[in-house]
Amino acid sequence: QLQLVESGGGLVQPGGPLRLSCAASGFTLAYYAIGWFRQAPGKEREEVSCISSSGGTTNYADSVKGRFTISRDNAKNTVYLRMNSLKPEDTAIYYCARVTACPLPRPMEYHFWGQGTQVTVSS
Repeated sequence: QLQLVESGGGLVQPGGPLRLSCAASGFTLAYYAIGWFRQAPGKEREEVSCISSSGGTTNYADSVKGRFTISRDNAKNTVYLRMNSLKPEDTAIYYCARVTACPLPRPMEYHFWGQGTQVTVSS
């Protein structure tokens, strides 16, 4: 069964860090690009970041550039999203997805995604 499982979300104070993980099962992660997107209540989906299958290409939305870092460990079948200097406007459910490529700022083409993990930035 093809599956992506996000973890690492939680409540964090403004300015704090958080690291999200995306664990893949049922397929070989090393063959695929992975993207992160987020969904906040009342807002449109926002594509946050993506990484190519080899990890050689990474892209970020302007809203997170310089604060978020995407990485991958293909041996562990896991992709990470390190988030620093978090702001209240980063509050959302974060999803990782298997995608065709890493074309940000152009839209990603999705294969499937996980159930999401909630990130809340508040004092």
